[in-house]
Amino acid sequence: MAKTTSQLYEAISIPARSGRLAALLVALCFAFAAGPAGARGLTAGQVNAAEFSGRQPSAREISPLSIRVQVLLARAHFSPGEIDGKFGENARKALSAYAQAQQLPGGDQLTPEIWQKLSADNRPVLFTYQISPKDLAGPFLKKLPHSMEEMKPLHQLSYESPRQELAEKFHMSEELLSALNRGERFREPGATIVVTDAAETGRPAKADHITIDKVRQTVEVFDASNRLIDFYPATVGSEEKPSPTGTLKVVGIDHNPTYHYNPKYHFKGVHATSPFVIRPGPNNPVGTVWISLNAEGYGIHGTPDPGKVSKAASHGCVRLTNWDAQAVAAEVSKGTPVTFVDHSG
Repeated sequence: MAKTTSQLYEAISIPARSGRLAALLVALCFAFAAGPAGARGLTAGQVNAAEFSGRQPSAREISPLSIRVQVLLARAHFSPGEIDGKFGENARKALSAYAQAQQLPGGDQLTPEIWQKLSADNRPVLFTYQISPKDLAGPFLKKLPHSMEEMKPLHQLSYESPRQELAEKFHMSEELLSALNRGERFREPGATIVVTDAAETGRPAKADHITIDKVRQTVEVFDASNRLIDFYPATVGSEEKPSPTGTLKVVGIDHNPTYHYNPKYHFKGVHATSPFVIRPGPNNPVGTVWISLNAEGYGIHGTPDPGKVSKAASHGCVRLTNWDAQAVAAEVSKGTPVTFVDHSG
């Protein structure tokens, strides 16, 4: 259950006779509570109360405003991908799409008008979560191999650590999870940690059609009235295997998929001359869900590395974070049209 900010911190009791020392310690504690983002002072209170003052959120450093904006965009169905507390390319893509959908000027820059609309959702964007025995049950990989061929012998492509599992559960980067929980040990059952609350409300909408922009590297989901109902940053294709152009359709959805490698794809860094499989798990090359399209070897899928979505080439498919891929899978069905375009607008 979520707790208030005041419940996150213990009260400090100092003997009255230590007046000067007490004042100094209180001042230090206040300094930590109001300290710079990414430092020890990053608190739930700072983030939940962050407001836009006219200065753009930071793209290089974790900041309270960047966290709040990313969570609010995710709740509004404009995914920033991995919530990392830095207002980078994917967050700007989501903001631009949100502004366009709201018919507000500003593009990928936060404006007072956009902020007023976005922050109408004034619920806290961070809450506390108690680590459960299930979170720690594993099994966990000792180390994730770098090459596909080294993954072949593994029985399951599990998480590498509880920290990775918890970060993905709450759509966060591991760096942000650690920044919000300095000194926490993520392997302790019952420990209380601070996490993002980016969950969308309501049941998934029904997708009528999907547009994948190969230039902007985005996925847009529309309903039958051609209303944009979801937006996602994506990695779309690569130079060695470009994604197709034109309209395909969904032919199947496979949760927790086994990855099948076909040597005729000649993926960079893979030297196998015979087909092989990589077993399921969140660190499988296609993540936790595979949405098959009616072109051999092409689909929409998750990834073991959400921080690289829209920043690194795929093998011709459409790569989303695992949670975004799961959201798309919940909206589509067999026959849903998926159109690849080579230009925006």
